[in-house]
Amino acid sequence: MKHVVKVLIFVLVLSLFCGCGKADTAKVADKNGDGKLTCTLEVRCDTLLDSLDKLPAEKVGLIPENGLILAATEVEFSGGDSVFDVFRKVLREEKIHFEYVDASAYDSVYIEGIGNLYEFDCGPQSGWMFSVNDVYPGLGCSAYTLADGDAIVFSYTCDMGADLGAEKVDE
Repeated sequence: MKHVVKVLIFVLVLSLFCGCGKADTAKVADKNGDGKLTCTLEVRCDTLLDSLDKLPAEKVGLIPENGLILAATEVEFSGGDSVFDVFRKVLREEKIHFEYVDASAYDSVYIEGIGNLYEFDCGPQSGWMFSVNDVYPGLGCSAYTLADGDAIVFSYTCDMGADLGAEKVDE
């Protein structure tokens, strides 16, 4: 029950940080003209390399030396696919453990953990965030519709995104 309350609090705070809304699901244009829609997906936790003292001892061994759980990987996708569609497909193919919850109140899913690194592992403002083309979009990952050539990065934050260069919500 305690974990559920923490998840709900984090989702609420994250929703204030990210805002609510839906991405435009207009038809996606093929930038290369080759009939294929592609994007890249990367998963990183390098912020944890500077915060190992904040992690539980059993989590320290989960951090890759270079902070990359998944190096930038090119992925084909279909028009209308979301960031979450690509994320789920690739992480399953690569056999990288992840967990998420349906945040239907926000018409999206919330990523709880990747590679056995979870929200709150590095403190009360830690967890996973995603960016597309170096922008934190203010949407949940299943509400963001991809465009050809997008670069998706899931990053672990120890400070509600401030350590990633994202704007921090006022407390």
